[in-house]
This record gives sequence, C-alpha cells and structure tokens, in this order.
Amino acid sequence: MTMAMLPAIMNQSHLVLSDANASALGIPSPWREPTFTAAAKVRVGITCCFFLIASCSNVAVLCSISGKRCKSHLRILILSLSVADLLVTFLVMPLDAMWNVMVQWYADELSCKILNFGKLFAMYSAALVLVVISLDRHWAILYPLSFTSAGQRNRIMLWIAWIGSLLLASPQLFLFQLRTVPGANFTQCATHGSFAHRWQETAYNMFTFCTLFITPLGVMIVCYTRILWEIGKQMKHKKELARSKNDLISKARLKTLKMTLVIVVSFMVCWTPYYLLGIWYWFQPEMIHLTPEYVHHSLFLFGLLHTCTDPVVYGLYTPSFKEDVRNWLRRVGGLVSRRAKNSKQLGDSEMTIKDFTSMDGPTSTGTTLQSIF
Repeated sequence: MTMAMLPAIMNQSHLVLSDANASALGIPSPWREPTFTAAAKVRVGITCCFFLIASCSNVAVLCSISGKRCKSHLRILILSLSVADLLVTFLVMPLDAMWNVMVQWYADELSCKILNFGKLFAMYSAALVLVVISLDRHWAILYPLSFTSAGQRNRIMLWIAWIGSLLLASPQLFLFQLRTVPGANFTQCATHGSFAHRWQETAYNMFTFCTLFITPLGVMIVCYTRILWEIGKQMKHKKELARSKNDLISKARLKTLKMTLVIVVSFMVCWTPYYLLGIWYWFQPEMIHLTPEYVHHSLFLFGLLHTCTDPVVYGLYTPSFKEDVRNWLRRVGGLVSRRAKNSKQLGDSEMTIKDFTSMDGPTSTGTTLQSIF
C-alpha cells in the first residue's frame, strides 16, 4: 500500500485521512509501509496555509464580535460559529499535517483517543452550529413575531448543539486504540479490531455519516427552502419581507439572511464531494487502490476551505467588521512605521558617531567623548 492516507470515513477518523494508515493493519500480505508521498507533502503545505488564514480571520471575527455592545440575538450565533471554526483550525488541521508527516502514530494511546475525540467534536460543533443558525433564520423570516424570544431560544439550541457534539463524538474515546502491524515496526492509532462484526462497524459509520452530514444538511435545505418559498410568496403579493412598518428592519433581516445562506451553501459545496467519496468507498472498498491519491487529498482540502470562507462571508456582509479590520491594520502599520523610524534614527546616530570617529581618529574621539560626558 503506497498511499499514505485514505478516506477518513472508512476508518472512523472523520476528516483526518492520515488515520487511514490504520487500514493497512487489516490488509493481507504483502504489506508495504506507507510513506510521506509527494502528494501528502503538498497537502501538508496547503493545510499550513489554511491554518494561518483560518486562525487569523476567525480570531479577528471573534475579537470584532466580542467588542460589540449590541444585543442582537444573531451575535451569539456568529460567535459560536467562529469558536467552532477555530476548533477545527486548531484541532483538525495541525494534527492532520503532523500525522501526514510522521505517517504512523508515535504518541501514547491516551493521546490517540483524546485527539480523535477532539477532531470529531470540532466537526460536529461546526455542523450543528450551522443548523442552529438555519433554524434561527427560519423562525425570523416565517415567524417574525417570535423575535422577542429569539435570544433565549438560540441559547437553548446552542447548548443542545454543543452538548450533542460532545455526546456524538464520545464513542471515539472507546473505539480508537494503538495497533501494531505483526512483524513490522509500524504502530497506528486506529479503530481496527474495535468491532466484533463488520456490520457493527458499518452501522457506526452510517450513524456518524448521518448525524455529521446528512441530517444537518437536510435541516439546512428544508429551512432555506421554506424561507425562499415564503419570500417568493411575499414578493408575488407585493408584501414586505418583514411584517413591520419599518423598512430598515426588513432590509437588515434580508441582508442577514443572505449572509447565513452563503455560509450554509459554502458548507454544502465544500464538504459534499468528500463525503460522497467516502460513501463510494464504503460500497466499493477496492476503489481505494484505484483512485489517484491526489483525489483524496484535494477533496479533503476543499472541505477544510469552508473554515476559511466563513470569516470572509461575514466580513462581506458586515461593515463594522470591515471597519475593525481597517483600524487594526492602521494600528499595525503605525506600529511598524514607528519602529522603522526609531531604527532609522538609531542608525543615523550611529552613523554620526562613526563619521566623527573617522574624521578625528580613535584617540581624539575618545578624548572628546570623555569631555562631553
């Protein structure tokens, strides 16, 4: 087996394809130890770039939202989405890159369990927070009179989303363990051997696939389909989007709807190809060895791209965030210019001393300096 990584869905790792080295533990001889291939090197490089972009942009969104004093019930939703994206950034991306580089697992079994639990928890939280945002927009457009209770309702849904993510990811703590290839110096963190029967593994895979992708995707599609249908009816009858006499509220609600719709669509577009590939491998496992390695890497990276697009979409639809970024850039630019100015002044003073020394010679300069001080 020459590929360093295979689809994560097949090995319970969910979105860290390097875990698929563990599938080698169940492959009949002859077995060849996986290597850090050229395609994997490209994947690591792109993952590092995504890490820098996602971490900086999501931290910027987090700081911008935290500094606002507005009491909009959507604020806590965007805040939760940024936190979920940062979990994916700091848990999934670095571990994926390191696992690709090292190929096998060098840490202990406790780390194996906790890190794989953390990765799946991050992915669940990102998906379920998007579900909460979709439900919030659904109620805001179809039932605008429930606006007063929106804040409390969103907090309850977010608690359910975060606690649900913890519970749904908890099986990873029991399924992952260290496995060593017989007769080879190769140890991997894998789920191989954790299921007594193949159907149990398939059932768990299907359950995770449904709760992590199919169900959230279905809820999002239903919510936004009903929203667009309602908007279409109101436009057809020449009614305002929001049932209010204040047109400003209607425009603001429509703008927020567009922003959340773009975020949800980007989630669908980015992750759907990767999950479809995983489903394909479930029913035709032999295709793993026939599909080019770069396909696995490309689809996984395309999925991670969603973590980078969320802050961009938020910035495009939020003028205050743009202004915050401009202010931060001005401050950084001012700090850099001041340091450059101070360095220049220091350099000029050193040059003056050197010129003074070169004119009068070292002996006279020493005398002069003593007389000055």
